[in-house]
Amino acid sequence: MTQPPTGEELKACCAAAYSFDVVALLLGESYHPGGTALTRRLADRLGLSPGARALDVASGRGTTALLLADAYGADVDGVDYARANTALAQGAAQAAGLADRARFTTGDAESLPYPDGVFDAVVCECALCTFPDKTRAAAEFARVLRSGGRLGITDVTIDPTRLPPELTGLGARIACVADARPLQDYTEILERAGLRTLRTERHDGAMRRMIDQIEARLDLLRITAAAGLAQAGVDLTAAPAVLEAARRAVEDGVLGYGLVIAEKDPRSV
Repeated sequence: MTQPPTGEELKACCAAAYSFDVVALLLGESYHPGGTALTRRLADRLGLSPGARALDVASGRGTTALLLADAYGADVDGVDYARANTALAQGAAQAAGLADRARFTTGDAESLPYPDGVFDAVVCECALCTFPDKTRAAAEFARVLRSGGRLGITDVTIDPTRLPPELTGLGARIACVADARPLQDYTEILERAGLRTLRTERHDGAMRRMIDQIEARLDLLRITAAAGLAQAGVDLTAAPAVLEAARRAVEDGVLGYGLVIAEKDPRSV
């Protein structure tokens, strides 16, 4: 009998999948529904100001961190599990002239390599749903935030009781679906870590648009980069059925995308 993957194996698998160039072409620059427009909305809700210290957890190739450093003047650290992404993000910071305000480190969201209480804000976009131990990750978010600091997440939401079989399994987990949670579950996980929810928003339309974009890009990439897609673990045969199942799930309210703003108790030490 095949044993289910361990937490470390899942993290390594996800990190490897998101390191492929062809995945960047498939998902787009931001790797998440809503793109940079939703990232700006998240930053606005956090009230980021010039000089604020911010941490981007699961920073990927640096798109969000560089936006926060450039458009908001924040002093940003990014942490990602994949060394390849860290190197690419640091190179992007240097190319953009932002290396003095954006730094990138290879590390684990469930054991962040930073001292207690050093950040004014933590952001995590479309990644908490992939972490095997979400409770531990939330506790780490809270630990590195200062008292009164804010967390902003955007993430995939699901109704797990109605998730179609096409959207389960390891591939769907890497695609940020199989281990996603209802929006209320995310807020409860954060509350238990000492992060009080200030605001939630639904952005299911962003999920629908991303599915359409992936389908269009997949049609092009299956011609120009089929080998790269296969190497990244994209099953071209199964992809149309998976995308159609995802589209129906959004229409039925089973699959969506949400935004959460939470705050660490200002009275906490």
